[in-house]
Amino acid sequence: MTHLRTPVRPGRRRGRPRRAAAVLSALVVAGTAAFGFGSTAPAYADGNTLTVNVGTTVRPVTHVAAGGLYGVDTGSTPPLSQLYPLHVNTFTQPPPGTQQLGNGATHPCCDGLQVAGKITDAGGQQYLRLPDVFSTFPYNWVSWPDWESKIGTMISARVDATSTTNIAGYEIWNEPDANWAASTKNDPNAGSYLDMWTRTYRDIRAVDTLTPIIGPGASSYSHDFMLGFMTNAKNTGTLPSVAVWHELGDFSYQDVQAHVTDFRGIEDSLGLPHIPISINEYASPGQVDEPSIGVHYMAAFERAGIHDAERAYWYEAGTMDGLLYNNLPTASYWAYKWYGDQSGNVVQTVPQSYLDGVASYDASRKQVNVVFGGDGGTNTVKVNGLAGLGSQVSVQLSSTNTTGRTTNQAAPNLLSTTTYPVVDGSISVPVSNMDAVAAYQLLITPTTGTPTYQQTYEAENATVVNASRLSSSTASNGGYVGRIDGNGDARTDSFVDFLVDVPTARSYTMTIKYANATGATATQGLASDGGAFSTVSYPPTTSGWGNPTGSVDVTVQLRAGYNVIRLAKGSPNYAGGTGYAELDSIHLQ
Repeated sequence: MTHLRTPVRPGRRRGRPRRAAAVLSALVVAGTAAFGFGSTAPAYADGNTLTVNVGTTVRPVTHVAAGGLYGVDTGSTPPLSQLYPLHVNTFTQPPPGTQQLGNGATHPCCDGLQVAGKITDAGGQQYLRLPDVFSTFPYNWVSWPDWESKIGTMISARVDATSTTNIAGYEIWNEPDANWAASTKNDPNAGSYLDMWTRTYRDIRAVDTLTPIIGPGASSYSHDFMLGFMTNAKNTGTLPSVAVWHELGDFSYQDVQAHVTDFRGIEDSLGLPHIPISINEYASPGQVDEPSIGVHYMAAFERAGIHDAERAYWYEAGTMDGLLYNNLPTASYWAYKWYGDQSGNVVQTVPQSYLDGVASYDASRKQVNVVFGGDGGTNTVKVNGLAGLGSQVSVQLSSTNTTGRTTNQAAPNLLSTTTYPVVDGSISVPVSNMDAVAAYQLLITPTTGTPTYQQTYEAENATVVNASRLSSSTASNGGYVGRIDGNGDARTDSFVDFLVDVPTARSYTMTIKYANATGATATQGLASDGGAFSTVSYPPTTSGWGNPTGSVDVTVQLRAGYNVIRLAKGSPNYAGGTGYAELDSIHLQ
């Protein structure tokens, strides 16, 4: 079943290239059916099966799709209480001193340094989009002296923000494939985009040698454009630390894997190592508010190994790009909240037709969390690999509404709670009367013996800054965080931030699993919710790096609800740890 709605008039978003806006307008005029914006409605047919293979791990849970462009503003727009459940990953925000007036705004919004504390408190990171210092789009470029003056001011402001962490990179330009010529049409000395990239990269490095630089920020993926960009970057010594492009077309989630494969081929052909990929704008204007479309992107990004992805900013800033209205959840919020609830490992999902989803398995909680949608009628979710949960399981089925960004939904719809026998390690759950626009959740747990709240938090699921997620068969859940080596500068400090949710305010015993193969006691700083640091000592372990056999107990005072616990080699307001230790997990009790 499709959900019909009036197509949204395009062209209001700051950052939408005029070329693409013209294409989208033509699609609206064509009068195609409106599942999604200006797209032809798929031929939905029920009777499909989404298969979940719990025993096949895809990657650690990091909530890749939980980010936004201009998603966060200052003050209570949005409140931290609404950000915490999403387990946000990465944002793209405008730079310090921004003059950008997006989508009819009367004053600039969302300065990255001004919102940095909130993003860090929520467990996220952010990129600074430098050209959004301009007031219009296409950007009102003046001249090279003007641009280089702006670059110097913006980069110096970040360097001077010595207590600000979690700035993950500078984006030199946005959508250069679509707007560089339009932005610089009045300056005959502007030169080519590739020359601008090279010159600006070097200008940034003259002021800041540490913060990553990302690019190219293309409006859509093109093999020829990306090959030319990466070739120039290699030849000039200006390679980005993160590859960035947009996926903004109707049903662009279908193209993500092909684009990633093509980009990896470009890296290989140039003899370059693979770098993280950010899809820093995704979903078209008429689809960004459809819960099932968010699920499609979640699934596509997880399968393709995307590092982070940001919902597109088509309408109001500071709303998590439509997940909130008047600071309260919309229907799509609940799809992202379920996704935010995932922990442990992302496991394999096999879609059929338009029925797709993303699933996780947390071995410590014995919980399988499947977020799915995309097709109408009666369909089935088959879950394999459940033998470890017992002979029968409890299955809770919930759904979102299908309303858009200006209608609140106070809570998801609980459709059923049912006990299923586990037969040969599997269950099959029929889902009747599905709406192709809604999102759904299956939460599968044992019928007895489940913990009342999450107690174990894996380091690889946490926010990892200037360190590395690594794999080991001896680590719990198969992963750990190593190379926690940096201290002395807010741009290179290494730490892991655990976002935890506890039922009551009290002192908790926190058991830290770790490895320390230095042969001497190592130390890290421990702080919760931005409070004062204490010192954690890690006696040496004999099993070597990557084998986290050590454990230490410390006491932490936590408030009821969400808390951020930081374990740091280096951090603002902390003198720095000694030696080195790798982190596997924390356990609260």
